[in-house]
Amino acid sequence: MHAHGSTFGHLFRCTTFGESHGGGLGVIIDGCPAGIALDMDAVAHALARRRPGQSRFVSARKELDAVEVLSGLFEGRTLGTPLALVVRNKDADPRAYRPFADRYRPSHADLTYDAKHGFRTWQGGGRASARETVARVAAGAVAEQVLAELAAIEVVAWVERLGGVGGAVDSATVTRAQVDADPLRCPDSAASARMVEVLTAARRDGDTLGGVVRCVLRGVPQGLGEPVFGKLEAALGAAMLSIPAAKGFESGSGFGGVDLRGRAHNDVFEPDGTGGVRTRSNHSGGIQGGISNGMPIEVSVAFKPVATVFFEQDTVDDQGRAATVQPKGRHDPCVVPRAVPIVEAMAALVVLDAMLQQRARAGIGTTPQLGVWPWADRPPRD
Repeated sequence: MHAHGSTFGHLFRCTTFGESHGGGLGVIIDGCPAGIALDMDAVAHALARRRPGQSRFVSARKELDAVEVLSGLFEGRTLGTPLALVVRNKDADPRAYRPFADRYRPSHADLTYDAKHGFRTWQGGGRASARETVARVAAGAVAEQVLAELAAIEVVAWVERLGGVGGAVDSATVTRAQVDADPLRCPDSAASARMVEVLTAARRDGDTLGGVVRCVLRGVPQGLGEPVFGKLEAALGAAMLSIPAAKGFESGSGFGGVDLRGRAHNDVFEPDGTGGVRTRSNHSGGIQGGISNGMPIEVSVAFKPVATVFFEQDTVDDQGRAATVQPKGRHDPCVVPRAVPIVEAMAALVVLDAMLQQRARAGIGTTPQLGVWPWADRPPRD
């Protein structure tokens, strides 16, 4: 998976732009096939699932995250040219960050961005802020619609663990509706109730929590992913670890698989009843040798506790002198529930890019299969 700076992808390339407290954020998608009937309501719905201000467990920042299309769309269909989407910032309040203009907040990107560029915006973290992910979710919502033209692929993520509390969810049947019905996006109601307790306690103490998001992709065809350095799980890992606050990635059985013996961990092949092949178990998480095997792809992403805690902490200023910081303002006590649609978006971007690469490798053109009529069959205009 090609990734450089703010650009991600090979054939379906996304470049995000904007800062958390600037005029807005957006994405330029290059390589989107022409002729896709783009449902902007679906894009808006995806952004609504990510936006702040949804409950007492997330940032109180009030952003409608209304998306504007600047280019690449005509009469509701993609043109095949760069598709530019932008979301304006409406409720940015940089005043709360003024006390940190000359000092580095612990575990934030303030120091590293200064070291990288010799200059930084102190207003909310700039590009390092999770606010940047609004652009990824918009791109992911487009990617899912392109995927729907190619295959019946479902992408569903949920909160598997939060604050040390784990849930039990059937990855074969869980739906987005079930996930979104829960305030913490954990469709295990008993586990969610315990998560609410530990999160409420942390929030009351001015502290924060981390957790794990699990994601399943059902209906992914066999053969996606490139051998050796372009493995599908490597692409997924790069995508997931690029999300702010992500600190760990697992594919399939992940680290838990090391506790099994090989015979128990092996996924035995068997006929699928339709002339194809499936595996009896899925410890591989749908990927073997870096290439999809047709089974559901399963990955997990670990997110650290939010770095902004409401305690006075020691730090240094940009002159290397000892100082202290004590944040105020509107911050998430835990990013994990809002990370769910971000994980889904990155998964969709990776799989679509891999699918377009495979179709190119096989000599299958993308345009005729993606909704563009042959000249002779083009419908008359009104």
